[in-house]
Amino acid sequence: MNIAIFCGANLGVDALYKEKSIELVDWMASQEHDLVFGGGKVGLMGVVADCMIAQGRKTIGVIPSFLKELEIAHEGLNQLIVVEDMHQRKAKMMDLSQVFIALPGGPGTLEEIAEVISWVRVGQCQGSCILYNINGYWDCLKMMFDQMVDQGFLTKQDRGKILFSDDIDEISCFIQND
Repeated sequence: MNIAIFCGANLGVDALYKEKSIELVDWMASQEHDLVFGGGKVGLMGVVADCMIAQGRKTIGVIPSFLKELEIAHEGLNQLIVVEDMHQRKAKMMDLSQVFIALPGGPGTLEEIAEVISWVRVGQCQGSCILYNINGYWDCLKMMFDQMVDQGFLTKQDRGKILFSDDIDEISCFIQND
Protein backbone atom coordinates (compact mmCIF):
# COMPACT_ATOMS: atom_id res chain seq x y z
CA MET A 1 0.00 0.00 0.00
CA ASN A 2 1.14 3.55 -0.68
CA ILE A 3 1.33 5.82 2.33
CA ALA A 4 1.51 9.57 1.78
CA ILE A 5 3.70 11.37 4.28
CA PHE A 6 3.26 15.11 4.76
CA CYS A 7 6.11 16.65 6.75
CA GLY A 8 8.48 19.53 7.19
CA ALA A 9 11.30 20.58 4.91
CA ASN A 10 13.14 21.21 8.19
CA LEU A 11 14.17 18.83 10.98
CA GLY A 12 12.72 20.84 13.87
CA VAL A 13 14.57 21.66 17.07
CA ASP A 14 14.06 18.32 18.86
CA ALA A 15 16.04 15.30 17.63
CA LEU A 16 13.00 13.21 18.62
CA TYR A 17 11.21 14.33 15.45
CA LYS A 18 13.85 12.68 13.28
CA GLU A 19 14.13 9.62 15.54
CA LYS A 20 10.38 8.93 15.58
CA SER A 21 10.10 9.61 11.83
CA ILE A 22 12.71 6.92 11.23
CA GLU A 23 10.77 4.59 13.54
CA LEU A 24 7.63 5.15 11.45
CA VAL A 25 9.49 4.53 8.20
CA ASP A 26 11.05 1.36 9.61
CA TRP A 27 7.54 0.13 10.39
CA MET A 28 6.33 1.09 6.89
CA ALA A 29 9.17 -0.86 5.28
CA SER A 30 8.61 -3.88 7.55
CA GLN A 31 4.97 -3.94 6.44
CA GLU A 32 6.00 -3.57 2.78
CA HIS A 33 4.33 -0.19 2.39
CA ASP A 34 5.69 2.34 -0.09
CA LEU A 35 6.16 6.10 0.19
CA VAL A 36 4.46 8.99 -1.55
CA PHE A 37 5.76 12.35 -0.33
CA GLY A 38 6.59 15.93 -1.31
CA GLY A 39 9.72 15.04 -3.26
CA GLY A 40 12.29 17.10 -1.35
CA LYS A 41 15.61 15.88 0.01
CA VAL A 42 15.81 18.29 2.96
CA GLY A 43 14.37 18.15 6.47
CA LEU A 44 12.08 15.36 7.57
CA MET A 45 11.15 14.82 3.90
CA GLY A 46 14.71 13.86 3.13
CA VAL A 47 15.01 11.65 6.21
CA VAL A 48 11.86 9.73 5.33
CA ALA A 49 12.87 9.26 1.70
CA ASP A 50 16.45 8.27 2.49
CA CYS A 51 15.29 5.66 5.01
CA MET A 52 12.79 4.13 2.58
CA ILE A 53 15.41 4.03 -0.18
CA ALA A 54 17.92 2.38 2.18
CA GLN A 55 15.36 -0.33 2.90
CA GLY A 56 14.64 -0.96 -0.76
CA ARG A 57 11.09 0.37 -0.74
CA LYS A 58 9.46 2.30 -3.57
CA THR A 59 9.56 6.09 -3.25
CA ILE A 60 7.42 8.49 -5.25
CA GLY A 61 7.97 12.22 -4.87
CA VAL A 62 5.49 14.84 -6.06
CA ILE A 63 6.86 18.37 -6.27
CA PRO A 64 5.65 21.58 -7.90
CA SER A 65 8.08 23.04 -10.42
CA PHE A 66 8.52 26.24 -8.38
CA LEU A 67 9.61 24.21 -5.32
CA LYS A 68 11.90 21.85 -7.20
CA GLU A 69 14.95 23.97 -6.43
CA LEU A 70 13.76 25.54 -3.15
CA GLU A 71 13.05 22.19 -1.46
CA ILE A 72 15.94 20.63 -3.39
CA ALA A 73 14.24 17.79 -5.24
CA HIS A 74 15.43 14.35 -4.19
CA GLU A 75 17.29 12.67 -7.02
CA GLY A 76 17.40 9.09 -5.67
CA LEU A 77 13.68 8.29 -5.91
CA ASN A 78 12.01 5.61 -7.96
CA GLN A 79 9.84 8.35 -9.42
CA LEU A 80 9.77 12.15 -9.19
CA ILE A 81 6.59 13.70 -10.52
CA VAL A 82 6.84 17.43 -11.24
CA VAL A 83 3.50 19.27 -11.23
CA GLU A 84 2.51 22.89 -11.80
CA ASP A 85 1.26 23.91 -8.35
CA MET A 86 0.46 22.89 -4.78
CA HIS A 87 -3.11 21.90 -5.60
CA GLN A 88 -1.89 19.46 -8.25
CA ARG A 89 0.70 18.14 -5.78
CA LYS A 90 -1.92 17.32 -3.15
CA ALA A 91 -4.35 15.89 -5.70
CA LYS A 92 -1.66 13.63 -7.15
CA MET A 93 -0.53 12.48 -3.72
CA MET A 94 -4.14 11.72 -2.78
CA ASP A 95 -4.66 9.84 -6.03
CA LEU A 96 -1.58 7.68 -5.44
CA SER A 97 -2.11 6.89 -1.74
CA GLN A 98 -4.38 4.88 0.53
CA VAL A 99 -3.17 6.25 3.89
CA PHE A 100 -2.18 9.81 4.82
CA ILE A 101 0.15 10.61 7.70
CA ALA A 102 1.28 14.07 8.83
CA LEU A 103 4.56 14.27 10.69
CA PRO A 104 5.48 17.51 12.43
CA GLY A 105 5.83 20.36 9.97
CA GLY A 106 4.85 23.93 9.27
CA PRO A 107 1.83 25.60 7.67
CA GLY A 108 2.25 23.62 4.44
CA THR A 109 2.09 20.30 6.29
CA LEU A 110 -0.97 21.46 8.21
CA GLU A 111 -2.67 22.66 5.03
CA GLU A 112 -1.96 19.37 3.24
CA ILE A 113 -3.36 17.08 5.94
CA ALA A 114 -6.32 19.42 6.52
CA GLU A 115 -7.29 19.20 2.86
CA VAL A 116 -7.03 15.41 2.90
CA ILE A 117 -9.20 15.24 6.03
CA SER A 118 -11.79 17.48 4.34
CA TRP A 119 -11.78 15.44 1.13
CA VAL A 120 -12.12 12.15 3.02
CA ARG A 121 -14.97 13.62 5.04
CA VAL A 122 -16.98 14.55 1.94
CA GLY A 123 -16.16 11.35 0.05
CA GLN A 124 -13.79 12.79 -2.55
CA CYS A 125 -10.87 10.72 -1.29
CA GLN A 126 -10.61 7.40 0.52
CA GLY A 127 -8.06 6.61 3.18
CA SER A 128 -6.95 6.82 6.79
CA CYS A 129 -5.90 10.24 8.13
CA ILE A 130 -3.25 10.15 10.84
CA LEU A 131 -1.36 12.91 12.60
CA TYR A 132 1.83 11.36 13.97
CA ASN A 133 1.80 13.14 17.30
CA ILE A 134 5.49 13.12 18.15
CA ASN A 135 6.13 14.76 21.52
CA GLY A 136 2.56 16.09 21.55
CA TYR A 137 3.21 18.20 18.46
CA TRP A 138 -0.40 17.99 17.22
CA ASP A 139 -2.12 18.25 20.65
CA CYS A 140 -3.55 21.71 20.00
CA LEU A 141 -5.01 20.61 16.68
CA LYS A 142 -6.49 17.54 18.34
CA MET A 143 -8.21 19.81 20.85
CA MET A 144 -9.52 21.92 17.96
CA PHE A 145 -11.06 18.88 16.26
CA ASP A 146 -12.64 17.85 19.57
CA GLN A 147 -13.97 21.42 19.91
CA MET A 148 -15.50 21.09 16.41
CA VAL A 149 -17.43 18.04 17.64
CA ASP A 150 -18.45 19.73 20.92
CA GLN A 151 -19.76 22.75 19.03
CA GLY A 152 -21.61 20.77 16.35
CA PHE A 153 -19.35 21.49 13.36
CA LEU A 154 -17.98 17.95 13.02
CA THR A 155 -19.75 14.68 13.70
CA LYS A 156 -18.31 12.14 16.10
CA GLN A 157 -18.29 9.68 13.20
CA ASP A 158 -16.14 11.98 11.06
CA ARG A 159 -13.89 12.78 14.05
CA GLY A 160 -13.37 9.04 14.43
CA LYS A 161 -11.75 8.97 10.98
CA ILE A 162 -8.82 11.05 12.26
CA LEU A 163 -6.16 9.53 14.50
CA PHE A 164 -3.70 11.53 16.59
CA SER A 165 -1.06 9.13 17.87
CA ASP A 166 2.65 8.44 18.21
CA ASP A 167 2.10 4.73 18.84
CA ILE A 168 3.00 2.57 15.83
CA ASP A 169 0.79 -0.32 16.99
CA GLU A 170 -2.20 2.01 17.34
CA ILE A 171 -1.50 3.47 13.89
CA SER A 172 -1.25 -0.01 12.38
CA CYS A 173 -4.57 -1.07 13.94
CA PHE A 174 -6.25 2.15 12.78
CA ILE A 175 -5.14 1.54 9.21
CA GLN A 176 -6.26 -2.09 9.27
CA ASN A 177 -9.68 -1.23 10.71
CA ASP A 178 -10.42 1.64 8.34
